[in-house]
Amino acid sequence: MAAGGNRNILIVEDDREFRQTLAEQLRLHEEFDVEEAGTGADAVAGAEKNDYSAILLDVGLPDMDGRDVCRLLRRKGVHVPVIMLTGLNGDADTVLGLDSGANDYITKPFKLGVLLARLRAHIRQHEMSEDASFAVGPYVFRPAIKILQRNDGGKDIGLSEKENAILKQLYRAGDTAVSCEVLYADIWDHSAALMTHTLQTHIYRLRQKIEENPSMPSILLSEHGGYRLAR
Repeated sequence: MAAGGNRNILIVEDDREFRQTLAEQLRLHEEFDVEEAGTGADAVAGAEKNDYSAILLDVGLPDMDGRDVCRLLRRKGVHVPVIMLTGLNGDADTVLGLDSGANDYITKPFKLGVLLARLRAHIRQHEMSEDASFAVGPYVFRPAIKILQRNDGGKDIGLSEKENAILKQLYRAGDTAVSCEVLYADIWDHSAALMTHTLQTHIYRLRQKIEENPSMPSILLSEHGGYRLAR
C-alpha cells in the first residue's frame, strides 16, 4: 500500500491515451495512487520493486501476451489482485485469463463504476488474506511470514504470533482506534482479569521493536482507551 494509506494501483496498457485517461479517473478517487506501464516487461519490473494493491493488466501488450505476464508475476510471488482488461469477448478468453492466475476479467469498453466496484472488492478480499503486505510507518508488514521489513534496507524485524495478530487487527481498522477489550477478546482466550497486563506487555514489546523512541510512539498510538496505527 502506498504512503499515507492510499492503495497503489499499477495500470499496464500499451494504448497511452486510454491508459492516461483511466489513470486520471482513478486519481480522482483520493484512495488511489496510480502508476503506469506500457509493456509487460515494465509491469514485471515494477511489480518486483513496488508493493501494489492491485494490477490492471491489458491482454494485448506489444512485447508479450498479458496472460503470460500474469503467469510470470505469479511465479515471481506477486499475489496482489490482477484484473485483466481486454477487447476480446468470449468465454474461452475469460477462462484463459483466469487460468493464468488473474482474479477477474473485464471486457472493454467498461463502465468506470463497474471497474471500481470490482477493484475495491478484490483489494478488500486480498487485504484479509495472509498474502497481503502493508505499509506500517517505515516498514513493509508481511503478516504471512511475521516480518516487518525496513524500507531503508535495514534488518528485518521478526514478530511473535500475538504481535503479528495485533498489527493485523490495527491495520485493518484503518484510522479507527481498536479498544483494549476488542483486541484482547479477538487475540487471546484467557480470563478478562489478565487483559490489561497481558495486552500492555505486548504493546510495550512491539513499541520497543518498531518505534524510534518507544516512550514517544509515532507508529503505534494510544487513543480512546485503545490503540491505532498512524497512517
